Amino acid sequence: MSSIFTKIINGEIPSLKIAENENFLAFLDINPIQKGHTLVIPKREIDYLFDLEDEILQEMIVFSKEVALKIEKSITCKRIGMTVVGFDVPHAHIHLIPMNTIKDMDFLNANTTVAQEELQEVQKIILQQ
Repeated sequence: MSSIFTKIINGEIPSLKIAENENFLAFLDINPIQKGHTLVIPKREIDYLFDLEDEILQEMIVFSKEVALKIEKSITCKRIGMTVVGFDVPHAHIHLIPMNTIKDMDFLNANTTVAQEELQEVQKIILQQ
């Protein structure tokens, strides 16, 4: 069965895309812990990040860096944090999270009631970079 991320890649579920190339997709998290919280995924469905081939993992990190720099130019923050958790969706993914302190990386602060319009505005701001 396809993961929710594979369904996003295939266009079966909408997403707010930030960046995309032939191997990866970056889109806003619908339950962000900070404004601009973005997920980076490989287009090939693999459950665990460290099961990716070295070359693909390297490319994913470079792609994540490019996305992080776009976010950093768009969202007021001191830096972009990067984390891999991997339990919530069985599809390798990296979280890119704008942060001013380490507390900004706390997943217990996820906003599960953010309006679609607010996410669309964040997407628009990031895409201008």
